[in-house]
Amino acid sequence: MPVTEIDVQTPDGVLDAYVHTPDNAAGSGSPLPVVVFYPDAAGVRPTAHQMAQRLADEGYAVVVVNYYYRQGKVSFNLNTVFADPDARTRIQAALQGAEPALIVRDTALLLDALAGRDDLRADRVGAVGYCRGGNLAFTLAGAVPERIAVAASIHGGSIATEAPNSPHLNADQIQGALYFGVATDDPHCTLEQQELLTTALDKAGVRYELERYDAAHGFAVPDHNGPYDPAAAEHHWDKIIALFARELSR
Repeated sequence: MPVTEIDVQTPDGVLDAYVHTPDNAAGSGSPLPVVVFYPDAAGVRPTAHQMAQRLADEGYAVVVVNYYYRQGKVSFNLNTVFADPDARTRIQAALQGAEPALIVRDTALLLDALAGRDDLRADRVGAVGYCRGGNLAFTLAGAVPERIAVAASIHGGSIATEAPNSPHLNADQIQGALYFGVATDDPHCTLEQQELLTTALDKAGVRYELERYDAAHGFAVPDHNGPYDPAAAEHHWDKIIALFARELSR
């Protein structure tokens, strides 16, 4: 797969990210639109790269962000991590070190670095994320609205809560289009939280779609064995591919 690692200096260390491009990108004659890709809580691993490449092959530079970089190049097995006390402690520490406000700051620095490349179009970008990454994609849309043309949150967690830093509180800042793929009976995105979200988005006049999937939290990620749902996953691909084609065309 066409992928290159880039390193970005942040106040807390060096963020590593991975730029996936389509096989036919060389010689295309026009800069590739950028999509920021936030993995789920398992972090950057082969499945994340495979998913990013699938989107990249639609004509984008898809940048997989290691938002755990403060702990190093770490990843987890979601099928076993919460059953192992030591692994559970490590993932909880990694998540605590990846606060959304910090990741937004880091991502802004990443976009600054990408903006200097002639082969990429990084002024107005897309974002997509899964689980914790879905929260980050939505948070990014409200935190740096002038840079985000479109964002997709797939089974995102804590996207609308009573917390003072809940990302839905920035709904009135959002300029881009949004898509939310929400699992049914998801404890990380309850019906009450969905209502809180849509009320804020409607009041702010945000262009969005919220779609409920008859599937479990984690349905779109192939290596999350229990909840992975191939039919639901394919539907989510259809939706986000159409969304980015509409909002982030070359």
